[in-house]
Amino acid sequence: MKAPAFWAGGLDPRSREAAPLTRALLTPLSWLYLAGLRRKLAGAAPEAVDIPVICIGNLTAGGAGKTPVTEAVRERIMALGLRAATLSRGHGGREHGPLKVDAGMHDYRAVGDEPLLLAASGEAWIGRERPLAARAMAAEGVQAIVMDDGHQNPSLAKDMTLIVIDAGDPFGNGRVLPCGPLREPVAEGLARADAVVLMGEGAMPADVAASGKPVLRAWLEPARPAPLVPLVAFAGIGRPQKFFDTLRAAGADVRDEVPFADHHPYTDSDIRMLDEIARRDGAMLITTSKDHVRLPQRDRRRVQVFPVRARFSDIAALDALIAPLFKSACP
Repeated sequence: MKAPAFWAGGLDPRSREAAPLTRALLTPLSWLYLAGLRRKLAGAAPEAVDIPVICIGNLTAGGAGKTPVTEAVRERIMALGLRAATLSRGHGGREHGPLKVDAGMHDYRAVGDEPLLLAASGEAWIGRERPLAARAMAAEGVQAIVMDDGHQNPSLAKDMTLIVIDAGDPFGNGRVLPCGPLREPVAEGLARADAVVLMGEGAMPADVAASGKPVLRAWLEPARPAPLVPLVAFAGIGRPQKFFDTLRAAGADVRDEVPFADHHPYTDSDIRMLDEIARRDGAMLITTSKDHVRLPQRDRRRVQVFPVRARFSDIAALDALIAPLFKSACP
């Protein structure tokens, strides 16, 4: 899905593209969506498992940086000497799970792009029914679950929830789907959270400050240097511009930018179009790690990948937040 221009907030001129008629037509749908979510949350009986579950969630539709934060939290738990694994729904994949993802055997059509990316650096599972998947993970010896997304899904009990917010564009136009990018009102979502991870440069949102929740600051940083050649960058993530900006901040010579919708499945015609742009600019193609796994296999070797990771300004604060969950399990 590509975010509509009118979802933009603040002083972004795109936000003015939402005419009063459009808002009037979509507002009843927002009411229905929100009523359904509130009903689901109020009537839920979350199922608990015998191992800690940390949810890495967000309040908007895509682009906040959940997956790098999920990877970083899994890494910190593993540093405690525990077997930690991620759990994802497997958006876009055909497998329902529970299934342990094998990066050498599965592709994104089977398990989704984010679980495949997470499996490249650690243990990753998928499961459409999260309690069923969590029980399977515990039975296989997993000692901690880091759930990528699921803040609005109450089926599995969470021991801690971290909400990831993009400091550069926290809540768009401040409206709930489909009038805006919010999955739920900010105050309601923050009330069920334990802490906030504020990603990137930007002031503290007033709603976050008012919530009184602990706030951790983090940034996306390159996991390797940018190539020293002219580049054509393309991305199909929640906010492609964030990737393009990160590349330029790393000193890359980006000649052109090509955004696609989030989770876009790349076709031969897409690759031909990108190749033509690269030839015109005398440049190489480069994309995100998540996009790279969605490329046709034969094209991956010639497309550069620019991986990023979450860097916390105070990693000790993150450790102090999560370590109490594992006091009895630490060796």
